[in-house]
Amino acid sequence: MHSSSLITMLVAGFGLAFVFGALAHKLRISPLVGYLLAGVLVGPFTPGFVADQTLANELAEVGVILLMFGVGLHFSFKDLLSVKALAVPGAIVQIVIATALGMGLATLLGWSLAGGAIFGLALSVASTVVLLRALQERRLVLTERGRIAVGWLIVEDLAMVLALVVLPAIAGAVKGTSVDAGPFGLGIAGVLLVTFAKVAAFVIIMLVIGRRVIPWLLHWVAHTGSRELFRLSVLAIAICVAYGAAALFGVSFALGAFFAGMILSESELSQQATAETLPLRDAFAVLFFVSVGMLFNPAILIEAPWQLAATLAIILVGKSLAAYFIVLAFGRSKGTALTIAASLAQIGEFSFILAGLGVNTGLLPEMGRDLVLAGAILSILVNPLLFAIIARKTGLEDATSARPASGAPPNETAADKPASPGSDETASDLVPSTLSDHVVLIGYGRVGALVGAGLKQAGMAFLVIEDRATPAEAARLDGAEVVFGNAADPQVLSAANLTAARHLVVAIPQAFEAGQAVQQARSTCPDLEIVARAHSDAEVEHLEKCGATRTIMGEREIARCMLELVSAPV
Repeated sequence: MHSSSLITMLVAGFGLAFVFGALAHKLRISPLVGYLLAGVLVGPFTPGFVADQTLANELAEVGVILLMFGVGLHFSFKDLLSVKALAVPGAIVQIVIATALGMGLATLLGWSLAGGAIFGLALSVASTVVLLRALQERRLVLTERGRIAVGWLIVEDLAMVLALVVLPAIAGAVKGTSVDAGPFGLGIAGVLLVTFAKVAAFVIIMLVIGRRVIPWLLHWVAHTGSRELFRLSVLAIAICVAYGAAALFGVSFALGAFFAGMILSESELSQQATAETLPLRDAFAVLFFVSVGMLFNPAILIEAPWQLAATLAIILVGKSLAAYFIVLAFGRSKGTALTIAASLAQIGEFSFILAGLGVNTGLLPEMGRDLVLAGAILSILVNPLLFAIIARKTGLEDATSARPASGAPPNETAADKPASPGSDETASDLVPSTLSDHVVLIGYGRVGALVGAGLKQAGMAFLVIEDRATPAEAARLDGAEVVFGNAADPQVLSAANLTAARHLVVAIPQAFEAGQAVQQARSTCPDLEIVARAHSDAEVEHLEKCGATRTIMGEREIARCMLELVSAPV
């Protein structure tokens, strides 16, 4: 039989990730744990089959590119600038503190000052994939705390790009070998100058040229009418910009993809672009966690237990406490501080790269790399637990402190507008609506907005549930009461006062999410009239099983209207 390392890697990675991910879900823990365990099983430190680590890392890098591109699609340059006052100084101070803690542990272990600095830097930077997956699962990306976390991550990534550029020069200086004089004969200072210039040039080109070319290109492809070509253009933009950023400007793949997505977010086609990249993004993100699991050597748990415990303490406690107090010092709420602290309580891809380069240059002992890898695995395993603890804590705080705004109309909720820069609202801050005999409308996209316009014209009171800032604001301007959040969240549905509603209209196109919302609503209100939309017979069946009273299939309704027109008497 023909053998292929790539196919074997995909079979082992996806197959075992599915098995262990499903088992983790059954045990009510994060599927990420299952993906990591799948990687450990196919890694070189456990008996049996060993997958190709190089291939796994390359496939995982594609996942990082698509993930950051997707986040960029949800961001605007204005959103990023809105959190710069906290994200930039906060990330820098946190990096300094975490690096100092790492250097302290390295000194106790008898390592060199340079090795300690590399070790500390590796412990200071959070994983792009883990942080974004955690924020997306909790619908926090579009909130202020989500923007702060992503902005913080961008600053960390820039700092690590800089570190990777200057590390070889520093290694040569420390070991006393010949060091390149650098640009303009300035040595390391010249290297730093050129690095800053390259990053600045990339940002300027993306903002000046990319801002015009990328949306224009996507619009041109959209007008061809080919969905296949549109999907290909989105993937080509993401991967080509990421590669060009790395090859020409020395910027990481992740940062290049993020900027490409952020530029594209200004186009009205950004929503469709997001939908087209979602399946591949999720698939390759799974391979990232499998590749991380392959690096874990379980023997270090026995060979260096206290060293590993100290490393974990820096990642989970030292770095998180630093971030927590930094956020509080900038006047933000405890909920925001706790969210940022939990987001950063792990390490990932840049940590692996730094540790590997440190070992290759002879500055970091191999034990340092093993501690970084073990710390990454264990911190990624613990991270979902930290988020769960924080969710309970902030939920208790919000439940005891939530009050209607002073002077607000009695039918106005605390979530009448989406989270905006300077706000700190999440689903747990919602105050229940006092509307009655109203229509609850989930989703305010193309279909939802048409339904809303009809309800407004009929003089019917309606409330919109939406988790995207722009449609939520549009609904509010159209006179709707708005609850900002995920409709499948029981707290969000409770805030919509379903028990007093006349109808629930589910206008979102995603059948899986729609089914969750319908199921939650039906369990709360057994007699509520629920109308949902679908794109296929299978989706109709799924939504009706979840509890929808009526399900409208778009294609069927279009065909019915066409038949009425052609069969009408002339």
